[in-house]
Amino acid sequence: MEFKNLIYEIKDRIGVLTLNRPKLLNALNHETLFEMNTLLRQIKEEHNVGVLIMTGSGEKAFIAGADISEIEAMGLADSFEFSRYGQTVTCELETLGIPTIASVNGLALGGGFEFALACNLRIAAENARFGFPEPGLGVIPGFGGTQRLPRIIGKGRALYYLLTGEMIDASKALDMGLVCDVAPGDQLFDRSIKLAQKILTKSPLAIKFAISAIHFGMESHINTGMMLETALMNLSVVSEDKKEGIAAFKEKRTPVFQGK
Repeated sequence: MEFKNLIYEIKDRIGVLTLNRPKLLNALNHETLFEMNTLLRQIKEEHNVGVLIMTGSGEKAFIAGADISEIEAMGLADSFEFSRYGQTVTCELETLGIPTIASVNGLALGGGFEFALACNLRIAAENARFGFPEPGLGVIPGFGGTQRLPRIIGKGRALYYLLTGEMIDASKALDMGLVCDVAPGDQLFDRSIKLAQKILTKSPLAIKFAISAIHFGMESHINTGMMLETALMNLSVVSEDKKEGIAAFKEKRTPVFQGK
């Protein structure tokens, strides 16, 4: 499928999804969300990438929120559907089944912040800024931001940034664990690729199980989460990847994992 608002490329099992609306700072509209949902489902079905990197075109913005012209025209019914559809797409990203990296190359505001939060890992350029301006416009985040942000940085901090609209710069984001790395703008993409390459050296099955254990375990009682961990660890122990990993360790060579 040809995309109007996205660029998608694959190289060496790394997929790169680029939001491509630079004149509008990569703002999200219905059409862009539909294209993203279509692409994410395609990635799930084709199994041809091991890590997905998400970024924005240009040097100013990752995604600078939703398209204001669409929000302005919305009423109760269509805003409800817009929010639910946006949540559907962020959930598709969050449960993609492979590691996802938000390579945040500038402003990540509103819906853009929410898509970054839905990724497993985030790397920020030095000029990156995260924030929820919605309350200043008379609305609240609608793509999962009120739920994911407190789970990542804690309830108190999340409330502060949601209620004040204050933006989080790259340095603060690193300090609070919102991002795992900060890089100069001209090095951000290379740093993101290197992280993806490092992940690709591990067992795809083990990576998938680890993501699932953390994601679903966080939503349950700790004892339930530990039982899930045991079940997934048990499955990994009888996998072909485990056999290959141990054989490679004994033979002092690089393992060749198959995700089986």
